[in-house]
Amino acid sequence: MRRDVFPRRPRGTEGTPLRRTPLPVWRGPAAPYAVTALSPSASLAASVRTHWREFSMEGAEIGSLMLCICTAGVLLYSSASPIQSLALSRETSAALMGTAVALATYIIIRSPFGRRSGAHLNPAVTLSFLWLGRIRHWDAAGYITFQFIGGPAGVLVARELFGTWVSEKSVQYLVTVPGVYGEGIAFLAELILSAFFMGIVLFGANHRPLARFSPLFVALLTVVYYAACPSISGFSVNPARSFASALFASIWRGIWIYLSAPCLGMLMASRIYVAVMGRNRVYCAKVFHDLHSTCPFPCRFDRLVSRSPARF
Repeated sequence: MRRDVFPRRPRGTEGTPLRRTPLPVWRGPAAPYAVTALSPSASLAASVRTHWREFSMEGAEIGSLMLCICTAGVLLYSSASPIQSLALSRETSAALMGTAVALATYIIIRSPFGRRSGAHLNPAVTLSFLWLGRIRHWDAAGYITFQFIGGPAGVLVARELFGTWVSEKSVQYLVTVPGVYGEGIAFLAELILSAFFMGIVLFGANHRPLARFSPLFVALLTVVYYAACPSISGFSVNPARSFASALFASIWRGIWIYLSAPCLGMLMASRIYVAVMGRNRVYCAKVFHDLHSTCPFPCRFDRLVSRSPARF
């Protein structure tokens, strides 16, 4: 009989038989945390029934991120903001914007929702882990669907909170459009930045001395990107983030860049990582694994820390 999840075994009951729910699931190693990964043959209905919480968390996470992006944009760029009296330079505003988004991203990744869902926040990240075999196809579909729902939901909340401030010309829902160098350079910038981003995520999250710092790496990269690329591509590396802003701003110029370049760049980085490190050196699809939260993926992260567990 096929079995469902790998239930968490209470301490001191190693010899006690475990009861399992009869659903098709992936057969993998026992872990010190609950694993709810389904088998490759599991249906869409089984995926939704088992992982609807994680899907909803992904939507809430990117919605929260978009709300934070819009809030920071109103504070830094709206003509009604008191910060305008400081007459900040374009570079300073971009750096502050990056710092705000980085802080929000760090908090989301480390939050209970982020720890459980894996905090992809990005369809390109989910697609990369799908190619790497660390997330099942129906789960990937659920993640991506809720990312594209959650992003606009966050912008909608921002519009209700800030009204015309978030839609005025200087803010425009923080829409991402090609910069002064044109669409070709914007595409190249998004491709390279996305590849570098995924490379850092994979390397950090899959090496024991660095794994606990992966949210910090993501945050630091965000600050650097925003400070370096305000006049090139607007910085996105996230199809759902760009889609959400474009939907409300009704500005679709260059949207093909922000839908394609992040996916291509992250898949390229994943391919390079596998070529150098090997596919078996990708242990889980979580950006940050805390060794306590339930894992919805075919997870092998316990192998990474089994000999000398670090504190997460």
